[in-house]
Order: sequence, then C-alpha cells, then structure tokens
Amino acid sequence: MNAEKNIQKSLESYTPARVSLRRTGHSLATSEILNLQLANAQARDAVHATLDIPALIAGLARRKLAHLVLASAAKTRADYLRNPRLGRALSPNSIARLKAISSAPTSVHSYDVAFVIADGLSALAVDRHALPLLDAMLALLGATWRIAPIYVVEQARVALADPIGETLGVRTTVILIGERPGLSSPDSLGAYITWNPRRGRTDAERNCISNIRPEGLSYAEAANLLHFYLTESHRLQQTGTMLKPSGVSHALRDRTT
Repeated sequence: MNAEKNIQKSLESYTPARVSLRRTGHSLATSEILNLQLANAQARDAVHATLDIPALIAGLARRKLAHLVLASAAKTRADYLRNPRLGRALSPNSIARLKAISSAPTSVHSYDVAFVIADGLSALAVDRHALPLLDAMLALLGATWRIAPIYVVEQARVALADPIGETLGVRTTVILIGERPGLSSPDSLGAYITWNPRRGRTDAERNCISNIRPEGLSYAEAANLLHFYLTESHRLQQTGTMLKPSGVSHALRDRTT
C-alpha cells in the first residue's frame, strides 16, 4: 500500500493530469469524482467568462501603451460560441475605426508588429496572463521594433488579427488569446504569430505558442520563443509551416548562457 502511495505521489509531482487516480474497490474515490466535477465547472466558467476590459485598459495605461478597444461581429457570447465565423470578423464600427486610423496623416503602415489581446475561449487566461507576457515581450523587443497600439478585442477568434493587420498594413500580428480550457488548465493563454496578415490566412500560415501560464510555459520562456518567431519571420518574411522551429532550442539556450 505504501509503495502504491509513493508511486501516486511521484506521478502527481510530474503532471497535473489525472493519473493514478485513487479508488475505493472498483470505483473512483469520492474525492476524485468531486475534483473532476470541479474541473468541468471551472472549464465551463472560463468559456462563458467576460473579459475584464477596464482592468486591461488600466494596465495598458499604467504602462503608457497606446491602445484601442474593438469588437468582433459576434454581438453576444452565445453568438460567438454558436457561430465561430462571427468571431473572425470585425464589427462594422470597429472596421470604421480602424480605417480612420489607417487613413490618418500619421500612417501606421511603418509598424513592424501589432499586438492583439483577445478573450478567445478563456477570458480568465487573458485577465491573468496577457499583461505579464506583454511586459516580458516588450522588454525583449526594445526600441528597434516599431510597435503599433495594442488592440483589445471581445468575442474574438485567432483569425480576427488578420483583418486588423491587413487594414493597418502592419508587417506582423501577434494575438494573445485564451485557449480552449482543459480539465487541468482553464486559464491557458496562446500566442499566434502571422506574417503579412490578411483575410483568408490559414492556420498553416501561423506559428503558435501554447499553454502560457505559471503552471505551463513561463512568461519568460514564452517571450523568448515569441521573440525568436518574430525575428525569424521578419528575416524570412513568412510564418507557419515554412518557419521551422528547429533553431529554437539553440536560440533560447544562447539567451540563458
């Protein structure tokens, strides 16, 4: 019995996944069933949660970062969940605001990258991790990169960064977005990088960094990886399957030595 307990503790120290679950006879222990029900509830709550836009705006203001709040074509959370297409398109008002910016005398077409912060399927992930990751990322980019204002978007899917980048004429977009919650990760943040964003881009034309949170990929690790992809995409003028991550481990090792 002690050996079994030691094995269970050993496995639990390596992963939050449900391994070596406790049992009573042939059934799961009541504690395991309750934990599973709690995880399911947390995942459902994350999907239906509302992005805390005032807190995000306040955080961006404290950092003296220019920003603009936009919305997708999905008017409600129910519309967003039932019709993914709406989450990939901007609302008419947001399109008009972006077009006004792009046609202003101070053109934004010289920006290297635009960061989009979007709720996705877990607003909780964005509320917790988007600003810390942005801090780590901006510290790496420094003054050599021309960064557009930060765009905060509700009811958004990954592809919503494409019309934003296309309208503004930026070279690259990075969307920080809440990922689909799992039973051990209701607050996982993802980052998607797209070179030359435009409507119709496919997922094969992007690079993704997943599971960004203290229990997964740390902010520093994610920022280093994101910096690698941004640098390489500008050098090769492409992202996606043609941008192989084979040099990532060497790049990250060089930065930590």
